[in-house]
Amino acid sequence: MRDAVAELVRNGDTVAIEGFTHLISFAAGHEIIRQGKRDLTLARMTPDLVYDQMIAAGVARKLIFSWLGNPGVGGLGAIRRRIEPATSGGEAGGPAGLPRLEIEEYSHFGMVGRYTAGAANLPFYPLRSYFETDLPNANPLIRQVQSPYGDGVVYAVPPLKPDVTVVHAQRADANGNTQIWGLLGCQKEAAFAADRVIVVVEELVDEAVIRADPNRTIIPGLIVDAVVVEPYGAHPSYVQGAYDRDNRFYIEWDAITRDEDALQAWLREWVLGVDDRAGYLEKLGPERLGSLRPGSAPSGVVDYGEYR
Repeated sequence: MRDAVAELVRNGDTVAIEGFTHLISFAAGHEIIRQGKRDLTLARMTPDLVYDQMIAAGVARKLIFSWLGNPGVGGLGAIRRRIEPATSGGEAGGPAGLPRLEIEEYSHFGMVGRYTAGAANLPFYPLRSYFETDLPNANPLIRQVQSPYGDGVVYAVPPLKPDVTVVHAQRADANGNTQIWGLLGCQKEAAFAADRVIVVVEELVDEAVIRADPNRTIIPGLIVDAVVVEPYGAHPSYVQGAYDRDNRFYIEWDAITRDEDALQAWLREWVLGVDDRAGYLEKLGPERLGSLRPGSAPSGVVDYGEYR
């Protein structure tokens, strides 16, 4: 992870760490913090705890997002302190006088449309879902266009082409052919839209394993720049079949994020105070990790050579 981030994530980049509720690469976010990257534009559907931590650490100048919060729990204090005016009437800002965070907000479908347009090299993506919202008033990049087929006006969003997309997955081979199962967000679109792609996996497998189950291959190796093997790299989010969501962490984060001093202390202990993900997992301990072990939920067996 250290090598992949050092080589592929550069100051000033637009970085997308995607994964919808699960497969969120906290390990990559923490390494970006440890390496002191700066002036990043962070893009993500549902910027939850990982971006709250990264923004608290001062890596970002801008956030492109849809829906913002700690899922099922509450708000994200670090981000709010960077975008909302202080109660004293002054400018918003985080620790050490960080400047106000620039924001660009869309709906979930708007973000999917942006990634899709970026992946397909299209000038925009049309959608109808903004007619009864105030988002076009808040974001001037959401614009009305006349349909060329004479069926009225639709909204359009511009393409999003990250410099770097980071995707967590269950497994990949050494060539970067990456397999995901469970809930999918827009990992494939975000990867194809990006200039550089880092895949983080629970397990590196032989190419024969990938070839035996081709329908799970979401990202082909031809667009992947680095494969990082990082078990539990998505904690506290979950990886279908590997470990469950650490709900305790999300609940505890609510109190941490409300207090800037507590949040900075957490970063010093859990991110800056360890060398890598292995150090983070050692601090968590085997009992905590063991409590996240999922039960069995087998799927059916498919023979790709003969339909039954």
